[in-house]
Order: sequence, then structure tokens, then C-alpha cells
Amino acid sequence: MDVDGSAVDVGQLKNGDIDESLYSRQLYVLGHEAMKRMGSSHVLIAGMRGLGVEIAKNIALAGVKSLTLFDPEPASISDLSSQFFLRPDDVGKPRAAVTVPRVAELNAYTPVTVHRSDSLTENLEDLRQYQVIVLTGTSLQDQLTISDFAHKNGIFLVIADIYGLFGSIFTDFGKQFAIADPTGESPVSGIIAGIDPEGLVSALDETRHGLEDGDYVTFSEIQGMSALNDSEPRKITVKGPYTFSIGDVSGLGQYERGGLYNQVKMPKIVDFQPLSEQLKKPELLMSDFAKFDRPQQLHVGFQALHAFKDKHGHLPRPHNEEDASKILELSQALAGQGEDKVELDEKVIRELSYQAQGDLSPMAAFFGGLAAQEVLKSVSGKFHPIVQWLYFDSLESLPSSVKRSEELCKPTGSRYDGQVAIFGAEFQQKLADVNQFLVGAGAIGCEMLKSWALIGLATAAKGKISVADMDQIEKSNLNRQFLFRPKDVGKLKADCAAEAVAAMNPELNGKIVTLRDRVGTETEHIFNEDFWEGLDGVTNALDNVDARQYVDRRCVFFRKPLLDSGTLGTKGNSQVVLPRLTESYSSSQDPPEQSFPQCTLRSFPNKIEHTIAWAKEKFHQYFVGPPETVNLYLSQSNYIEQTLKQSGNEIPTLESIKSFLVTEKPSSFDDCIIWARQQFEKEYNNAIQQLLYNFPKDSTTASGAPFWSGPKRAPDPLKFDAKNAAHLGFIKATANLHAFNYGIEGGNKVADKHYVEVMENMIIPDFSPDPGVKIQADDKEPDPNAQNGQSSFDDSDELDQLVSSLPRPKSLAGFKLQPVEFEKDDDTNHHIDFITASSNLRAQNYAIPEADRHKTKFIAGKIIPAIATTTALVTGLVVLELYKIIDGKDDIEQFKNGFVNLALPFFGFSEPIASPKGKYLSKQGEVTIDKLWDRFEIEDVTLREFLDHFSAKGLEVMMLSSGVSLLYASFYPPNKLKDRMNLKLSQLVETISKKPIPDHQKNVIFEMTVEDQTEEDVEVPYVMLKLRK
Repeated sequence: MDVDGSAVDVGQLKNGDIDESLYSRQLYVLGHEAMKRMGSSHVLIAGMRGLGVEIAKNIALAGVKSLTLFDPEPASISDLSSQFFLRPDDVGKPRAAVTVPRVAELNAYTPVTVHRSDSLTENLEDLRQYQVIVLTGTSLQDQLTISDFAHKNGIFLVIADIYGLFGSIFTDFGKQFAIADPTGESPVSGIIAGIDPEGLVSALDETRHGLEDGDYVTFSEIQGMSALNDSEPRKITVKGPYTFSIGDVSGLGQYERGGLYNQVKMPKIVDFQPLSEQLKKPELLMSDFAKFDRPQQLHVGFQALHAFKDKHGHLPRPHNEEDASKILELSQALAGQGEDKVELDEKVIRELSYQAQGDLSPMAAFFGGLAAQEVLKSVSGKFHPIVQWLYFDSLESLPSSVKRSEELCKPTGSRYDGQVAIFGAEFQQKLADVNQFLVGAGAIGCEMLKSWALIGLATAAKGKISVADMDQIEKSNLNRQFLFRPKDVGKLKADCAAEAVAAMNPELNGKIVTLRDRVGTETEHIFNEDFWEGLDGVTNALDNVDARQYVDRRCVFFRKPLLDSGTLGTKGNSQVVLPRLTESYSSSQDPPEQSFPQCTLRSFPNKIEHTIAWAKEKFHQYFVGPPETVNLYLSQSNYIEQTLKQSGNEIPTLESIKSFLVTEKPSSFDDCIIWARQQFEKEYNNAIQQLLYNFPKDSTTASGAPFWSGPKRAPDPLKFDAKNAAHLGFIKATANLHAFNYGIEGGNKVADKHYVEVMENMIIPDFSPDPGVKIQADDKEPDPNAQNGQSSFDDSDELDQLVSSLPRPKSLAGFKLQPVEFEKDDDTNHHIDFITASSNLRAQNYAIPEADRHKTKFIAGKIIPAIATTTALVTGLVVLELYKIIDGKDDIEQFKNGFVNLALPFFGFSEPIASPKGKYLSKQGEVTIDKLWDRFEIEDVTLREFLDHFSAKGLEVMMLSSGVSLLYASFYPPNKLKDRMNLKLSQLVETISKKPIPDHQKNVIFEMTVEDQTEEDVEVPYVMLKLRK
């Protein structure tokens, strides 16, 4: 992987500006302020084996002022087990020196250099230049020396180490460390229904307030207790899901109505102790509650490893019993010291000794993501740090299907020695023979391929990796999809990722097949039965639920193990799906996406999310829907008689076609400016005047309550002002997008002055409200403007007039409009500019706090916030489960589904949920079935033979179907069944569906309703007909 130049000019960014096109997904996790603090920080990382380079990679991608690496030791061949920036020809060279240029190419904004020294402790004063020091692979004595210096001098310290399947992290951020945002969650807000004299606040319409004891809130827009408005934040006590107390409100008057509450994040102060104190009495964060006593044992065991190395000059030899006994003896001595005696599990301590020289890529990924996030927390104050120790192990990943011994685990001069030291040579061969399918080559996909390359997956003759991804690389990907470089922008992700990991491990050359097709129903001729049957397993690296569910269904059908994972900012999860053992990914579902009532969006918004959703609808109504309709009218014969008549929305559609083709068809860019100005008047002045005509500000409801209260905010019309940036921004974006529809050029070259001149020559007519207009006042009421299913074709005179006013399609031969395809990441296409301006103008109408372009893009673009640290950590967890699958484990208790939140930080592990079971009564007795994984498989027999086959099992078939075709029903008359009974099942399907079975399809699925021997309906698996082709 050559060091290549950056596609960005570092000199362009002045005064701490942030390149949003590169950092956009990370900005949604950390925020601008935290990133600016990171951008002024200098970080030192010591130790450039697998763990150190993982931390360096993640910090470089995140972006800091400078990154300095220290490791003068020569690289060894075993380092290649987890150090992905080392090559075989680097062996013997100083690790840091060869690693620096490769880390540097990850981010042009983060300069990377070598710390020139033989020892970090020889001149401690050199360390004053850093805000954070990270130590990996460092002796305990050096850790203590540097820790004391750092603690006294206000330098943040992170220490991380991995030994095989064991790892630890320690943090010391000094005294009085301020955490600006302990959780990373967005502050909650809501509408107030009432505040009683005791200070009890009730949320409107029994909406859950989402607050916790000890949170702080501020108030605004309260009438009656106006002293609360914009006052100092008040600490709350939760009284119930819809109520909270703010304490004494005496002297503040009586609450009348209205008001909003907003949560305020208050800093949290934490005191850290230096390593010397924490070694004696550690404060431990639990990583796995199923291993409650494990951290204390590992705290002792890790110190024993340091003591052993200090005495012998090396860590214990792989699987060496003599060394293991010494480690146990050292651990027992340490466990007896201090106030709290530690009970040791001899097996755990011996395993720690056996594996001490082991170096695993997934463990480096887990702790590399974790340690890098702690570094970012220290310099930004964003999220709660680990206080102060965390130990983690994955002993369940040890193989049980192969032998492990000192002979099988000894180093042989292989790049996999770090892994063989733990698992043995036999398991290494198992890994090399795997045929694995990776779906997606984005952020998780890149990390997954990197880890697979390092562990030697699929490197033998029988091995194969298939990677499917149809997407091209965009600039915003470079911040977390670390296999890609600026020169790769525009290329296919799957190809670039495969090329990059083959460079990391040349044994993968020719072993990776890239597929540029979406994995879905439309490509089942590509990803066919032969493809799926040949796989050993599948790994999802997808960011949308539909695609994940499809792959999940395929894995269930072909009974293939699936590893699924995902991230959302600092949150991540991993799930194991095992044939005949666990439930599948689709067995549980996320809550549905939030949607807003149309009445709220059209007339009564009360928060910025409403105005952004409204603006996105306007984007479609202006630039997408009408051009598509016009193109249908021009290209589809009999469009009006056939397509339009079925829609039940004829007159508005015809008026839109007429507007776009006749009355408002632009001939120049100036016409587009005029059209944009007219839309401003229509949406932000006229529509608001009409709303206030229907519902004046002093109007009341039937019960006498003010109409404009609670969630309903009374709007005010806007008067256009060319000097207002939002007003002019709307005109510019709208005019440019309208011009795009018509293929009119020139918009980007037009000066602001010209827009103003064109609009000054316009005459904007005064608006008079229409008494005939009806507006829906509440979502619970029927929409007065609904069509009620009646076609406007009944009003033939008006329709005929409209139709006759349209130009004949033949007269516009060759003409067509260009609908806009929404693209959030192109900052030059005016899409987000339009939605931002449109939303903020609407917010100005309703006195709602506006959102900047960055926040608008996040909400309108439904962007998934992402950061490299979480991605790396989650990938590590997935590969630790992959070891278990390749080993062939079938004990569900050995597997772990994981959920992490690095912001809190929180770690939760649980065994997968077992697949649901069912029963039916056969002629031979009770039969247990797996409702998810079981099926009946049958040859291509006749329908009569099929029914007899299941009758013999004690199951009487009541109905049989395939897809939407009902093939058999017990209630069908004999004459209807006569011709069907002797047809083979494949012929029956083709006859009833009137479609041939595709050539690539090797099976047909049947669903059946049956009764068992109890003569009751029972749920049974589906039937798979196997076609011999």
C-alpha cells in the first residue's frame, strides 16, 4: 500500500474549521466543540505491535493536532499476526519508523511522526509536549514511572495490553477531570401541560418526559410563572413517567399556560488516582457480568506476567507447563497481599500463561477501539471515561475440536505465530480452509476483511472469501473505512478493499472474489443455490435493516451460520445466528421509524424535526413528483385515460402538468428566479395568512380553551427580505433546482446581486384569504380535503378544459424534464441548501429555534452517525465469535451476543436466544420441531403422493400453497381436484401460477395448513421441493 498524496488541501482549513465532507459522520457523534478540542491535542502512542497500531489508526482517522509513535524495537515476523501496516520485508526494521508513513496516509489533517528516543523514561521532560500518552507493551516499571510524571503534570494517560484472549485498559485523567457530556445522548425537551404550586411539572398529553433523577432543565415560553423562563438550570426529581419536580416555586406566581422544558447537560467532575495507587486497590469496570470474579484475578495475573518478564526477559512460553506453574505461584503471592484477598481459578491463570505470547487481531481491534475512544474522551471531555480499569477475556473462543500443546503452539517463523501460540497449528489450518461470504465492504466490512487477512482466513487451497458491495467510495467514507484513500474516491468499495487486504497478506491473492451486485431477490440467479450451498458461513456488514433481513432469511433457508453486527455512534452490537440452535436476526425487530401526523406537518409544527420533514416533502413536491408525472404524460400513450384515472387525484395532477409545461414553464434562469420568489410568497406568507384567517390567534376550541395552545404554536407570515440570508438562500436553492429540472444552466455563476435585481422587477400581488378553504384542525378529525375515493372524472367539463389546454405529447417529441434524485453528500447540488432554507423559514413562521445546515443534513438525510472506534471494537467481537463457529461449537452457552456503548461506557454480553420450538402429535407419538430451522424436504412427487406421504406421518393437509397460488384445499370439490391429483408438484405450480419455474431455481417452497392426530390445526415447518436439474 503506497503512501499517496491527499486530495485535500490542509492549508484551506483556517481558524480551527472542520472539513465536514470528511468528518461528517463522526461530527454527528462528537459534535463540533469536541472535535475542535481534539484538533488542538498532541498524542503519543508507545508500542507499535497490533494493539498500538489499532489505536494509532483510530486516532488518526478521528483527527488530532499531531500523532507521535514510539517503538524503536525491530519488527518480527510474528508481529504480522495483528500489525496490519507491517510487511514481511519490514522484519528487522524499527516498528515505529516503518509504521509512521502508513498511518500518516489515513488523514492529511493529522501529521504523524516518530518520537526519537531509545527509552521513554530516559528523559521524562520530553513528554511534556503531549496532552495524552498511550502505553502498550510497556514494562510495569516504565508504566509506573511515566504514570507518576503524567499525573503530576496534568498529562492524560491510557495503558492497554493484550495477552492472547486476555486484555486490559487503565486510565488516569488526573484530578478534577471535567466530563462535559457523560452520556452522549441528545438533550430531551418537551411541552408543559402544567406546573402545580408544589413545583410538579406535567408533560403534555401524557408524553413521557425522558428525564432521570438529577438531570437539569431550563424553561421557556411559560405564561404565569414567567420568572422560570431562561432562568438558571434547575435540578429535577422524577415523580413518574409523565411528571417531575423542580422543587420550591413559591414566589414565582401561578402557572397559567404554555411552556417548554429543555434538558441541560451539566459537567461531571471525576478524580483519578495514579497507577501506583490503583495497582493496590483497583477501581474495576465490569465488562461481562457472567464473569463477576474474573477482573480481580486478571489484575493479579497481569502483574504476575510483568514480574515473570522482568525476571526472565521474556513472557511465558506458549503452553509451557513449567512457566505456567511459575505464573500461578507469582499470582498466588500477589493475591494474598493487600486488604482484599483474591481467590484464583487455577485454570484461568494457567491459560493466561499459556497465551501470554499470543497476539490476536480481534483482541487488538477490541482494545484498540476502546483505548482510542478513551484518548478522545480525555482531550474532548465528551463521554464518560473508564474509571479506571477494565479487564476482558474471550476464553470461550478457545477451540475444542483440535489439540493444543507446547509442540503445536510453538513459534515456527510464520506470520501467524501470534495466533498459533493460542490456538495451535491444527486450528490455523481450519481457518485457512474456510469459504466465507462478506456482505458489505463499508466501515465494518473494511475492518472485517483486515481482521480476516491477519488471522489467515481462507488462505489455503480450499479457502475463499466472497465480498459483495455495489457502492462506490465517497469522501465521507475515508474517515472510518480505513482501507480506502483519497485516490480511491469513485472506485468500487469491494475491489479496493480486496486489493488493500491482499497487500496486507499476500497469501490472499486470488482468494477474494468481489461481486458488484446487490444481494437481494433480484440477484438470486447470481447468488444462487450453488453459491449459498458452497459457503461455510456468512458475515453481514450492512447498514440497512431490509438487506440484513434478506441475508438472514437466506442463511436460515440454506442453514448457514450468520454473524451480524452494527453501530450507531458510540453504540454497537453483535449477534450470532446458528443453524438449529438460535433465533435469527429477523426474530426480533427494532421499533418503527418515527413519523409525524400530516396535520402537524401541514399546519401545526412545534419543533424543528417537523419543519425539516415538511421541507423534505416540499423538495419532492417541487422537484421530483411533478417532473416524473410530466415525463409519464409525455411518454405514456393514453396516460390520462388509463394511469391518471386510477389515481383519484386527476385535477391537481393535470394542473401540475399544465403548470410545468405551459403556464410556468421557464425559458431562462431568470424565469426560475421568478418562480422561486413566487413559491416563497405562497408558502411563507399566503399559506400562513390563510391559516390565521381560518383560525385567528384569539380563536377558541369548542370547550372554550385557546385554540393556539399546547402543541399548537400560532404562526406569523414572513415578509420577503433579500438581505435575510435564509430568504435569499431559499430563492437561490429553489431557482437552481427548478433550472435543473428543465436543463437550464447558469445558476452557479449568477451573483447574489442579479437575484435581487430580478426580484425587484416583480410585482407580487396582495393576498386575500379564501373563505372556501378548509383546513384540518386536528389529526383525530377527518381531512376536509380528502377525495373520499371519488374520481374527478365525474367533473367532465373542468377535466376536458384542462386536458385541451395541455400540449399534445407529439408536439414535444424528445422533450423531457429531469427529476432531482436526492443526494445528501454533494454540497454543490443545492439539495440540503434547499431543505435547510425551507425548514428554517418555516421555523421562523412558527418561532421555532432554527437548525444549521449540519443538523438539517443529519435529520433530512437520515444519516447514521459513525466513528472508527466503535466499528473496530464491534468487529473484534464478531471475529471472536467466528473462531467458535469455525471450531464447530454447538453449545449455545459458549456464544455471546454483545452490546456496547462506549459513551457510558457499558458492556453487555448474553448468550443467544434459542430458536422457538413446537410440537405435533404423529402416529408414532409426539414430535418436537424447530419452528425456525426445520423443514420437510420432498422429491417431485404427485399431489396425491404428497398428501399420502404426510398422512402417513399423522398430518392431514387442509391447504397447500406456493407463493400466492393455492394449489390444494380439502374443501375443493372432487371435479376441481381430479386433474390436479396426478400432476407432479412442479407441474402443479406452473399450471396454477401460469409461470414456468426459473432455470436457476433448484427448489420450490410450499406452505401448508395441517391437522395432527388431535384433529386440531398445528403449526408445522414449510415444505421444500427439491428439483433435479
